[in-house]
Amino acid sequence: MGKRAFVFPGQGSQYVGMAKDLYDNSVEAKEMILTAEEAIGAPLAHTMFYGPQEALKQTEVTQPAIFVHSVVLSSLLRRLSPDMVAGHSLGEFSALVAAGTLQFYEAVKLVRARGEAMQKAGAENPGTMAAVIGMLPEKIEEICKTARRKGIVQCANFNSPGQIVISGSVEGVHEAMKLAKEDGAKLVKELVVSGAFHSPLMKSAKEKLKTKMDSTNFYDANIPVYSNVTAKPVTNAEELKTNLLLQLISPVRWEETIKNMISDGAEEFVEVGPGKVLQGLIKRIDRNVKISGIEKFEDLEEFI
Repeated sequence: MGKRAFVFPGQGSQYVGMAKDLYDNSVEAKEMILTAEEAIGAPLAHTMFYGPQEALKQTEVTQPAIFVHSVVLSSLLRRLSPDMVAGHSLGEFSALVAAGTLQFYEAVKLVRARGEAMQKAGAENPGTMAAVIGMLPEKIEEICKTARRKGIVQCANFNSPGQIVISGSVEGVHEAMKLAKEDGAKLVKELVVSGAFHSPLMKSAKEKLKTKMDSTNFYDANIPVYSNVTAKPVTNAEELKTNLLLQLISPVRWEETIKNMISDGAEEFVEVGPGKVLQGLIKRIDRNVKISGIEKFEDLEEFI
């Protein structure tokens, strides 16, 4: 029998009004959202439900908002436990809670700290990111290597065939964008971000997060968690913790992760959380697997 995988979205999936229907229709969801507010000491629910969009786009708010939305859904879905999990960037925290590695209360504090540290790192070491469409990974890695004569730049997200994101200093990324265009990329587009995520410019964020993580309990996972950094299944608590930190300065190997999950028997993927980004990526990676999403209260009712 085929296995079911839960996948959890990362930054960029937020929108004003997110999780409000969960809050309104489920006592458990309401309690979890209020618990998250207590953990981080900020009125998260109001920003999630009513905005403004500008406030929700701040990394330190965006990350806990997406995390809470995803984990509330995953908790309400616990009768349908997955066989394996993965999360895209920030989504890895949601995956770790679903797998029993982190407790919700502790994890939301870590996610808030991660968002704050990444926002600060972005202000201290300004950088940017860009999407490159229609090029082989090896070619983009070669371009990044050449572009390093102008500044820091590396691949940050191997999202799906022909869709790769690069990250680094403004000069390094702009040089790589120029080279990719000259080399025949279908599309090269700079992204609106508050920092060069998944690049060496996030080193200070990694150090700050490590301090927080060292005082947080991590447990061995109940089911395999496919790590962004290695794209491989992990259950060991220490290894999962190390990979979470490395993820801040390393590429997200999403295409490889999904392929490995399929090789290990996954036939059904369920995106748990706001948006449909991962469903789109998985479709491009393998059209033969079953793909669905759970985002709203009515989706829960249908799915269960």
